[in-house]
Amino acid sequence: MVSIPIVTPGGGSGVWFRWRWHSGNGGGKSGGGGGGGSGNKNGNVLNSNSEQCAVSSTFAYFLFSFVVLGLTGSLYGRLVLTSNVRSEVTSLGCAEDNEGSWAIGIFYGDSPFSLKPIEAMNIWKDKSAAWPVANPVVTCASPSNAGFPSNFVADPFLYQQDDVLYLFYETKNSITMQGDIGVSRSIDKGATWQHLGIALDEDWHLSYPYVFNHNGNIYMMPEGSAKGELRLYCATNFPLSWTLEKVIMKKPLVDAFIIPYEGKFWLFGSDHSGIGTKKNGQLEIWYSNSPLGPWKPHKKNPIYNTDKTMGARNGGRPFVYNGNIHRIGQDCGETYGRRTRVFKIEVLTNNEFKEVEVPLGVEESRKGQNAWNGARSHHLDIQQLHSGEWIAVLDGDRVPSGDTVRRFILGLVSIVSVAAFVVLVGILLGVVKCIVPLSWCPHNMGKRSDTFLTWERSSVLSSKLRLFCSRLNRASSALRARIKLSTCTGIIILALVIVAAVILMCTGVEYIYGGNGANEPYPINSHYSQFTLLTMTYDARIWNLKMYIKHYSRCASVREIVVVWNKGIPPELSDFDTAVPVRIRVEKQNSLNNRFKTDPLIKTRAVLELDDDIMMTCDDIERGFKVWREHPDRIVGFYPRLVDGIPFKYRGEKHARKHDGYNMILTGAAFMDSKVAFERYWSNNASSGRALVDEFFNCEDVLMNYLYTNGSLSSVVEYVKPSWAIDTSKFSGVAISRNTKAHYGVRSSCLAKFADMYGSLAHRKVEFGRRTDGWDL
Repeated sequence: MVSIPIVTPGGGSGVWFRWRWHSGNGGGKSGGGGGGGSGNKNGNVLNSNSEQCAVSSTFAYFLFSFVVLGLTGSLYGRLVLTSNVRSEVTSLGCAEDNEGSWAIGIFYGDSPFSLKPIEAMNIWKDKSAAWPVANPVVTCASPSNAGFPSNFVADPFLYQQDDVLYLFYETKNSITMQGDIGVSRSIDKGATWQHLGIALDEDWHLSYPYVFNHNGNIYMMPEGSAKGELRLYCATNFPLSWTLEKVIMKKPLVDAFIIPYEGKFWLFGSDHSGIGTKKNGQLEIWYSNSPLGPWKPHKKNPIYNTDKTMGARNGGRPFVYNGNIHRIGQDCGETYGRRTRVFKIEVLTNNEFKEVEVPLGVEESRKGQNAWNGARSHHLDIQQLHSGEWIAVLDGDRVPSGDTVRRFILGLVSIVSVAAFVVLVGILLGVVKCIVPLSWCPHNMGKRSDTFLTWERSSVLSSKLRLFCSRLNRASSALRARIKLSTCTGIIILALVIVAAVILMCTGVEYIYGGNGANEPYPINSHYSQFTLLTMTYDARIWNLKMYIKHYSRCASVREIVVVWNKGIPPELSDFDTAVPVRIRVEKQNSLNNRFKTDPLIKTRAVLELDDDIMMTCDDIERGFKVWREHPDRIVGFYPRLVDGIPFKYRGEKHARKHDGYNMILTGAAFMDSKVAFERYWSNNASSGRALVDEFFNCEDVLMNYLYTNGSLSSVVEYVKPSWAIDTSKFSGVAISRNTKAHYGVRSSCLAKFADMYGSLAHRKVEFGRRTDGWDL
């Protein structure tokens, strides 16, 4: 089978290029296409005794390009793209959804305007290894793990019964792809939640489950605008059984609520169905003597029909503070549900309405998509507990609306652009003679039908397409004539085009297969937590430190960065671009022992000791943190070592790999229990070891491993393999251990001395590959 280029006149201008495939099976008369007789007469030799295929240089070029770029994209995806596409994906739910990946967090404060996230309250939960508990507290995994598959949870509303909190929210069913109303319960003031089930499920989409009490009855007024009416349900067996009480309005109102005020009931909602209505920018008010109606429209309806950034659409339950009603609205400017805005209602009568915006004071995260609410937050319910403390539930999303479709389109555009660059390179190399092969029949068709030929001759579209393609093909010839690969300029252009194609290929792979790009934290028992990042440095390494803080402060679970300043004048905090608080602890003495000094200001149980010249992905950090939460009594880190032999000799990771095991983790990149580790290090038992560290100005991490081993009979180290790590000191020229041989020699001496003091590590070998997740291979 061969590919034969056929040249025919076309449309009065230019030439036509066709690619037709012919099959040779022995006889000269069986040669296909135009001439009958043997293909040898045309200079093409067909071996009738062989089934081997001869392909054109063009086909070979495209095949080669496809394979090379495909392998490049696959390698990029394997080595660079984070494996943490979505950390909570379960067999039942938490799939990527174009509406987002909404979750729910909880906040506390002395007033509605002094709210702080739960992690700031320092609430610890041993059962879920959360020290402290961190937001979000309810995610898609909450209903999914209970057997109710969900892609996200949003629109949370609280309901108090004595000391028990109930949380109602929209949960998007992963199977039906519509919203249902889920409910969870908390008996510890919102720190942990138990999913109870689905409170309300209709044949249409439900959301915004506004729950309130009236005359001893509990009502729910969810949004069901797809039904075209506003419905009120009454609880028959709270919180899971509800019955329709009344259709209170034949209007498709969205995000509606009812509040009592000065002897009347007021209903706020948005109707986006009217002609000329600005979506997410409309608000109407209705009033009645009863929440069951009948309802009368406010004289100034619509109250708003304005820009979607103005907060017209409701964004949660209104609250009363200092005698004033405060309405929560949505700013949908940059994306749907970008942020919430709070408005104090100053006038509310049958004929008048006035409100002014007031600052809420909830700080937006600077961690971007790594934060659970880094992209948007559009719903807030603030209530006062019986204790007088204020509590709030807030939903959030790490990606903007439509992110899945946007990424797919961008990825597709990138791949199409790669194809264009491949054609361009082929033209420059001369293996692609035309841009458009103009065969009107299938490749393996020897003869076209009369009907097709008649259409081809008579069609105006055919003629115009022929003319366009002919001009396009002439342009390719002109381009090849202008850019000559025999010149330096031509080679540079060719190289740039190839580099652009590779970059676009990697970009396309990242958009399509790389998930939302977030390095999400890994939950344990549906709980998240945080840790303190601690590094030790001095004045010659400022460049490292600035880059270090900018990068790691964006990792989801980092609460605070503590800089142990050993020498020189410390920098100003304003010098750093950071998303979390940074604290500089200036030490009086330049000692490596300062790394493990007891610090009562550290509020988390976990501390990540990480040298300022190590750069790795936030996903690697999050994986290490998850493993430490599973084994908080161990040193969990990224650099394994094996101490063995007689006498002891310090060796690198290759030695541990060769002998398939390790018994030490370097604490220059390791998680540990701040209280346990630091107290051990500064105990009287470790005083001789600390003196040796000061003497050698080395080995503080080796000493910590010996102290852990001495304090336990079980395994005390755990390895997590990073996807990649870079030593930035190599670029700045301020590496502490530049002479590797001398550095290893000092450490070998430390091993011998510490073994005499605290016992040997040789019998505590741990094999690689013990974990089922494969993170320690």
